[in-house]
Amino acid sequence: MQKIIFGFLLFFSAYSASAQSKELINIRAYCDKQMHQWLAEYTSFLGIPNIASDTIHIQKNAAFIQQMMKNRGISNVQLLAPKTIGIPPVIYGEVIHPGATKTIIFYAHYDGQPVDSTKWAKGLHPFKPSLLNSSLENQGTIISWPDQTAEINPEWRIYARSASDDKAGVMSILSAYESITKCGYQPSINLKFFFEGEEEAGSDHLYEVLEKYAPQLQSDLWIICDGPVHQSGKKMVSFGVRGDTHMELTVYGSKRPLHSGHYGNWAPNPAMLLSKLLSSMKDDNGNVLVKGFYDDVTPLSENEKKALKEIPSPDNQMKKELGFLAQENDQLTLAESILNPSLNINGLQSANVGKLSSNVIPTTATASLDLRLVLGNDFRRQQNKVVAHIKKQGYYVTDQDPTEAERKLYPKIAKVILSDGYNAQRTSMDLPIAQNVIAAVKSTTSDQIVLMPSVGGSLPLFVFEKYLHAKTITVPIANHDNNQHAENENIRLQNLWNGIETFAAIMMMK
Repeated sequence: MQKIIFGFLLFFSAYSASAQSKELINIRAYCDKQMHQWLAEYTSFLGIPNIASDTIHIQKNAAFIQQMMKNRGISNVQLLAPKTIGIPPVIYGEVIHPGATKTIIFYAHYDGQPVDSTKWAKGLHPFKPSLLNSSLENQGTIISWPDQTAEINPEWRIYARSASDDKAGVMSILSAYESITKCGYQPSINLKFFFEGEEEAGSDHLYEVLEKYAPQLQSDLWIICDGPVHQSGKKMVSFGVRGDTHMELTVYGSKRPLHSGHYGNWAPNPAMLLSKLLSSMKDDNGNVLVKGFYDDVTPLSENEKKALKEIPSPDNQMKKELGFLAQENDQLTLAESILNPSLNINGLQSANVGKLSSNVIPTTATASLDLRLVLGNDFRRQQNKVVAHIKKQGYYVTDQDPTEAERKLYPKIAKVILSDGYNAQRTSMDLPIAQNVIAAVKSTTSDQIVLMPSVGGSLPLFVFEKYLHAKTITVPIANHDNNQHAENENIRLQNLWNGIETFAAIMMMK
């Protein structure tokens, strides 16, 4: 029989010089023995479609998670339903220890982004998990799933929707608890588990669950498992997330498409108007020119500034990996950039291009804008600053298509649709419980761990503060090149294994 290769065995030699607890050694040994069974369970989990609007399959996901929790001896497993009917439920469970003085809630979400299976690589399907011997970018190829006697290489990758975002969080958290109990250990803190099913749809009803079940959801800290680790591959602890909101902007020309020869240089071209309007919002070095855009930003603390300086720079690595030379703002590193509010163009649409292009002046041009927020920003106030900028450029702003009367009154018209959004959140890394989490994660590796004051991505973590007055810390596990939200999403097995031992260490902390 061949020996199973678990991340622990490869990692052990590099870590052997460091002080290791007996508990961690035993947990790693258990993980080594359990790996084939976990892979089988995980692939079954990934095979269930999980788009939040797909009620039937969301219910199947919820039932699968409930069974996973019951199989691991977690008590009081139940569905926490929002007040609004038809919204995916939260799956909840708990392990309460008499005399425990602290309670930690572990969060992950089980829904995923919508998919277009035709955009996935040949042979891959979002809900038919495939095992590859490396990433597609490294010419990885599909291989057979290993039988019980075969080696498991931690560099292999599972390709499937939510393989990294965020069923990996559910799997690693529950497997961490299983590892602890099967090794005969008992956490000294109360553990609660909270798995949401609407995160990728905006978590619009999460507040209903937090409000409805507030007494049940009291804790000293929420550990959020979502997103990727640092680009260097090092383990990471993040103390905040950016907020997010969107705007859709449409400008208008003629009421009907016009022949570009007959009317070019005379009739207004909305594609050109929109291009100029968008270019007025940022300078050549990426600074947002909207008045007051940066005014509300809460400065970093001294410890946050220190942590920022110690973050290893992935800038050159990522430029090479992503295929560009010039970054938008050459005065800021990537880590510094994501600590600023941003204005991004998510998409542009006007007349056709390519083979469908025709000699017309289009009637409209539309841009979707994404505003990322940092601590201190309010999403509605930030939107209104952009609206004020649009008006300053000479536009009449409306939230409807222009009427005939408006067309006769205003030379430049912009329709602006404002979405809902949520604000940023940041927890102080100086808190004693935050220092305990840092120490727990450090105990699993001899390498540097990356402490991020805030990550660039967004989660609605402010609702935990608003409705529960709770603190949150994010401990991500996915590989940085996991293609989350896109085709060919994947998880590197070593990242999954690392996540299991990381959460086991947090569950065991004093």
